[in-house]
Amino acid sequence: MPYTKICIHYVWSTKNRVPTLTKPFRYLLFDHILKNAIKKQIHIDSLNGHVDYVHCLVWLKPGQTISEIARLIKGESAHWFNHRSGFQSEKLEWQDEYFAVSVSESIVPAVRRYIDNQERHHQKKNFMEEYKEFIERYHFE
Repeated sequence: MPYTKICIHYVWSTKNRVPTLTKPFRYLLFDHILKNAIKKQIHIDSLNGHVDYVHCLVWLKPGQTISEIARLIKGESAHWFNHRSGFQSEKLEWQDEYFAVSVSESIVPAVRRYIDNQERHHQKKNFMEEYKEFIERYHFE
């Protein structure tokens, strides 16, 4: 059996940045994502976001790929959200794109704090400012 310790920080947004993830629906969705991840043997360490994006910290298991995890979380969660009665009328669609960067085990606690404090963080900086910082920091083209 292989032993691995690979931590990935994912960030993805709603399609066209539509603010679909309003309270309390956002927390119901996050709760569902966490429960569904357990069923699919996905280890989500931290999960949070705001009205139009999600941050997710995942520990990959042997055989799991970055793209597979993104597909499983995003696809199933949108399907679940859109088939709940009583939820808002705005349909949840995710952008096809996402960020995924590896996280050194030594900074996992700092990334957790960052993810946990998204609402407070975005009172100071909007998603587009953060997006540009990610592009620059991780040298995405």
